[in-house]
Amino acid sequence: MLTRIWQRFLRRRTWPVVLAIILIFLLTSVSILLFEHGTNQGFRGFGDVIWWTIVTASTVGYGDKVPETSGGRVIAILVIVIGVLAASIVTGRIASWLVEWKIKEGSGLASQKKLGQHLVICGWKNDMPGFLMGILKANRQLTSEEIVLVSMVKPAAVENLRSVPELQNIGFVRGDYVDEAVLHRANVRQAAKVLVLADSGIDASPQEVDSRIVMTAMTIKSISKDIDTCVELIDSKFERYLRSVHCDEIFLSPHHNRILLANASADSGVSHIISDLLDMDQNRLVTKELPAGFVGETFGSLSQYFMESENSILIGVLENTGNIYQRKREALRMAQRTPDLSRLVANLQEVKKLEGNHPVFNPGPDYRIKPYSRVILVQT
Repeated sequence: MLTRIWQRFLRRRTWPVVLAIILIFLLTSVSILLFEHGTNQGFRGFGDVIWWTIVTASTVGYGDKVPETSGGRVIAILVIVIGVLAASIVTGRIASWLVEWKIKEGSGLASQKKLGQHLVICGWKNDMPGFLMGILKANRQLTSEEIVLVSMVKPAAVENLRSVPELQNIGFVRGDYVDEAVLHRANVRQAAKVLVLADSGIDASPQEVDSRIVMTAMTIKSISKDIDTCVELIDSKFERYLRSVHCDEIFLSPHHNRILLANASADSGVSHIISDLLDMDQNRLVTKELPAGFVGETFGSLSQYFMESENSILIGVLENTGNIYQRKREALRMAQRTPDLSRLVANLQEVKKLEGNHPVFNPGPDYRIKPYSRVILVQT
């Protein structure tokens, strides 16, 4: 932190002004000491002179030390004038820096290096305020200060977004999120999660939108394979490219919409069920951390635990949660421990088939809970 401040200090050419002010104060302090020392009891040493110079230059003027000689009074006048000029220069520089920072922040040119474990959202939605409010509802522990938008939209659109009280502190980085430098300004390396949207803020065909999404996901994973990345995709034919870079979550919005509409046409009531389960206010369908001590226990005992403790229905588990690279590395180490060559080959094939965030619904009461699992609950 101090290194960055010092580098900025040198880069902005402020140091010559500061050094000049310090030098002038030192010269005036020495001069007042030469005039007043021996004749004025208030100026017995250099410490008294420095104190007097600072108090006089800041125009506080306690009056505890007053020059008595003509030369000392002339120096005092110079110190007062220099102090007023120095204060004007310093406050001007500070005001200029604050204005520059505010302009950069408002136009999306400021870096988000100060953030960590935040949510980065690449892209734009037509109903962005409602979309972000939904994210805040689904993540009760998340605040708007921990969200950074990366988009090519005009700053006026973001200012309009910030007019919503709950979203007034949201971060913004203006630029093409396909560009690695733009992603670095959003500090994706330190982010808890990156969400890449099917961008409605750009004039492009669905294929072009999906191509940009794939390139963005690849760029994010090239920065760090450990970044949790969730992607919205339009066309399923691009899904295999995202699978190849181990994208953590892929959401095919048109595909899911078609399923809901098909069920609605059959008068099956599935659309009502899903709408109720996914209602943000009710918050019925949730995933939670596995309670301590349940790894290796049966699905039946876990189901009974949630029914008795939370009156919730356990409908399944989510296997291999977290970073899939880490899960595969750990599984590979375990697979290589067997001395049986045929078993080793089978273990390696199982590792290859590992799928991150794999849902297993109602596996039966004897199913053993695996490490790195989350529970899937319907809260009543």
